Amino acid sequence: MTPKSKPTSFKPSLRWPWSKKHKSGRTVGQQTALEDQIPVEQADLAEESKIARLQPVPIGPMQVALPTVVSLNTAATSSSEDRRLEDPASRGASSSTSALKIEQAMTSSAKASSTFFPYASNFVVNSLQVHASQHESNSNDPGWERLLQDTAPNALHDSKHRFDPPKCDEDTRVEVTEELMGWIQDRGSPQRLLCMTGAAGSGKSALQQTVAERCSGLDILSSTFFFSSTDPTRNTASDVIPTIAYQLGLNNRALREAISAAVSKDPLIFEKSLKTQMNKLIVNPIEDFSRDVSKPELAALPYAILIDGLDECIDEQRQAELLATIDDCLLENETLPFRIFITSRPEWAIRSALEVTGHLHQKAYHIQLSDQYDASGDIRRVLWRRLRDIGRRSGDPRALSPSWPSKEDIETLVANASGQFIYAATVIKFVSERRSSPMDKLQAVLTWTPEDRAQPFAALDLLYTSIIMQAASPT
Repeated sequence: MTPKSKPTSFKPSLRWPWSKKHKSGRTVGQQTALEDQIPVEQADLAEESKIARLQPVPIGPMQVALPTVVSLNTAATSSSEDRRLEDPASRGASSSTSALKIEQAMTSSAKASSTFFPYASNFVVNSLQVHASQHESNSNDPGWERLLQDTAPNALHDSKHRFDPPKCDEDTRVEVTEELMGWIQDRGSPQRLLCMTGAAGSGKSALQQTVAERCSGLDILSSTFFFSSTDPTRNTASDVIPTIAYQLGLNNRALREAISAAVSKDPLIFEKSLKTQMNKLIVNPIEDFSRDVSKPELAALPYAILIDGLDECIDEQRQAELLATIDDCLLENETLPFRIFITSRPEWAIRSALEVTGHLHQKAYHIQLSDQYDASGDIRRVLWRRLRDIGRRSGDPRALSPSWPSKEDIETLVANASGQFIYAATVIKFVSERRSSPMDKLQAVLTWTPEDRAQPFAALDLLYTSIIMQAASPT
């Protein structure tokens, strides 16, 4: 047992609990005169535990027994060659490294002894063990972090920036939705690309959203990308492949590691062509994965890739490049599990690819939405259901009548819509505004009937024009 030393006149300049705290919980400024007064009687850091043994130190009126065992175990040095610390007196000048480690141990000990009982005096702390372990984060993944910088979160089907996205109402678009889901789930059909074209407002995005949610519920949704010409984060083709790769990595740990490794190997991959990105970030990882797993495991991988609004990609040449990349990298490779569903207006890029001489003519299943499906029945059901709901929630007793809206009113609106869901959606939004009676709003819409019904968008043009003029009117 070590005898108590004679108290010294030393007054420790410790900063006690009112000292400034560091974010990590350490007390800043506690390495003061206390450490300078600590004599090291003996230091012996063993190979396995690296233990530094420190003796009690007298400080003023209180006897403080510093930690007898301080374990220094760091992940960064655990694999390096262990070094035995001998008595510093026997090592001379060659012990600088050991002395540094001992000093670090002493500093940790001083901190522990001065912060455990900040308001106590005349106390003795014996046999205290402090294990200072530091481990590098296993989540440090620079390749994956770099990938995230080039993804487009707004383009995901469940992005918060697309809150309450358009989707099919109950009992609407039943036939076309069943056809789409049937094609996606029929993995034996030779055509692995489905292109749906239709005019603006025909309901393509609502169908795509509905299909995405159903595929997600079935655990077959691999990835989605919803273009928008008004959102600069998702109106170019540059972020399409990184965003698809990100979602692939979320679905499978092995794919995530392979994708991350590809980015780490070539940090400039996102400056390369779409074809190079597709091969390095999607095709190669999937091929490597398929060689390491059984066929059932590969078949269990989510496989539906959905791309909405290709026409809203601001560069037609990039639209064409994306279609060519999908053809060359995904469709030509029959070992890949993907089935791809793309929607677009019939603009130049997709129209030329799907025509008889186009490179996708034989490879894609083409649905022309406006021509193949009469949406009038669905529009009728949506208008009736939504307008009745607006009437029930309004304060106008006239709109609560079972006769509102009348059958004639609904048929007039259906005729004006000409199969375009966007017309019905615009009417519903206009009538639902709370500034006036929904009955009066609907009556105003019914008076805006175009004379030329041969033009399918004439009613929509007139509707928009009338709404804008009414909003601009001072009354």
